[in-house]
Amino acid sequence: MLGLRGFPEVEGGVEKHAEHLYPLLARAGCEVGVIVRRRYQAAGTWRGVRFHSLWAPSASGVEAFVHSFLGVLLAAVKRPDILHIHAIGPAIMTPLARLLGLRVIVTHHGPDYDREKWGRGARALLRLGERWGMRFAHHNIVISRVIRDLVWEKHHRRATVIPNGVDLPLIPRETDRLEALSLEAGRYVLLVSRLVPEKRHIDLIRAFAAAGMPGWKLAIVGAVDEGSAYCREVRAAASGSGGVVLTGFQGGEALRQLYAHAGVFVLPSSHEGLPIALLEALSYGIPVLASDIPANLEVGLAPAQYFPLGDVDALAGKLRAVGAGEIAFDSPEAVRADIARRYDWERIAHMTLAVYREVMGP
Repeated sequence: MLGLRGFPEVEGGVEKHAEHLYPLLARAGCEVGVIVRRRYQAAGTWRGVRFHSLWAPSASGVEAFVHSFLGVLLAAVKRPDILHIHAIGPAIMTPLARLLGLRVIVTHHGPDYDREKWGRGARALLRLGERWGMRFAHHNIVISRVIRDLVWEKHHRRATVIPNGVDLPLIPRETDRLEALSLEAGRYVLLVSRLVPEKRHIDLIRAFAAAGMPGWKLAIVGAVDEGSAYCREVRAAASGSGGVVLTGFQGGEALRQLYAHAGVFVLPSSHEGLPIALLEALSYGIPVLASDIPANLEVGLAPAQYFPLGDVDALAGKLRAVGAGEIAFDSPEAVRADIARRYDWERIAHMTLAVYREVMGP
């Protein structure tokens, strides 16, 4: 498998997808090897998954390209039954993998060229990766119906929809990790994501300030890269608004407590494939609000739980209504049961294995 930094406990939607999927495939009897980036993940084995760690430059926009190229060369030496490439950036190497005699499956996790951080050249390469990945792979997988329709409209290729999934967690009663962050159970707004422009953290900070929620705080969970201009903007916006807590990267018990005791989870992003963080929030049964982009709409929340993308005033009004108890959310038990039924990782693993068997043939 190729196309991600590493796992477990590495930020990113593709990384989270792989962290859940590949141990299940290993348990089903597959010999699973994942080509990871050395600065995120060392070589070794985790839950039956073997990591092949390769060097890649740390420069943004170059790292994934070089790592994918080296990864395809390694795969050509290892000769796996299937080379499964994740995301359209690494998929630019699909023709090379085919020329080297590999069976290739590409999973399209979303049109990454729509992300706000990329310049014109990077967007062109991502579009090329999408085109080559969808047209030259032996089989295409997409994580949502929205992406399936995009692939058909742009490339006239059929794709199998295999969504992201979620594990139904045990709900922790403890709140010690919240207290360490000066947060009170049920009295904070939560966003869990990488600190990148398309997640629209500043929209949420401004909406929280405008909502006027006495006694509430806003917790933004995600690693802060001090070398990123956007992270510096988020930090400045947070310091200028009272009650905003930048927690940094959180995992394990701390993240479970943050999800479980949030008053509301908000995803204001402008770009998603199928948002794992939103599914995770729903798996805890907590109230959620989300921007009205197609990927979020596909999750099927009630209309009152959506707000227009980029409309800070509308989001502020939603937050104000949450604080006042004016939005009726489904019961936590009903939410958890629905999300477990629709986004079960075991079923997703079986669907993926069926695609592998189809590509491998008799």
